[in-house]
Amino acid sequence: MLEIKDLTIKIENKIVLDKFNLNINDGEVHVIMGPNGVGKSSLTKVIMNDPNYEVIKGDIIYNGVSILNFSTDERARKGIFLAMQNPLEIDGVTNSDFLRTALSSKDKKNVNLYSFIKKLDEAKEDLKMPDEMVHRAVNKGFSGGEKKKNEILQMKMLNPSFIMLDEIDSGVDVDALKIVGDNLNNYKKENKDSSYLIITHYTHLLKYVKPDVVHVLKNGKIVKTGDYKLAKQIEDNGFNFDKIVSSANTGSGQSE
Repeated sequence: MLEIKDLTIKIENKIVLDKFNLNINDGEVHVIMGPNGVGKSSLTKVIMNDPNYEVIKGDIIYNGVSILNFSTDERARKGIFLAMQNPLEIDGVTNSDFLRTALSSKDKKNVNLYSFIKKLDEAKEDLKMPDEMVHRAVNKGFSGGEKKKNEILQMKMLNPSFIMLDEIDSGVDVDALKIVGDNLNNYKKENKDSSYLIITHYTHLLKYVKPDVVHVLKNGKIVKTGDYKLAKQIEDNGFNFDKIVSSANTGSGQSE
């Protein structure tokens, strides 16, 4: 589904990803872990075409097509979705209006109101969100957990095929984390070919959403690749690689 080839990017004259390679197949869940400031969130932003980042070399290929020249909205229409670490507040625009407009733009046609309300009610109930939240301004006055639930609500409504979750587990209490995890698992069961790139520091979410491949990012490159056991070793030992037992390299990506 996604192939990143020799990608080098910079922001403010600083190289944040250096000859970065990653392959994610249909239906796979990949996790990227690493210390702060190593380029984890930068990767998701570049995939979504954040204008603050400059691509020096390399390519991003989605379903066999290079998307480097695609705008952010074109990438989103093709099924790429980013649940942001710090979701923006949009004053004056309700969640409901935001989602209807996004769906109309994605499908290039007016959304049937009855179908929209039915789907929204079901998604809202799945996430245990109060009715009034869909009629409030997007993320305005929302708690950290409510904002993250709102990101998952958008995912469920927009029905993307490639989903990036940037620290979706930060600022979320135990109950909300379980709800988010259950909804991600249910979405995955209903959309078996959908693929995931999860950025996280912890294994909390991974107890609900089991990864196929775990990567460790350092100095703009993937330096270790393994399975869930690698994530558990990092949780126990931090990023002290001397204490991390070499994990069997599985899946795609770089490793050393």
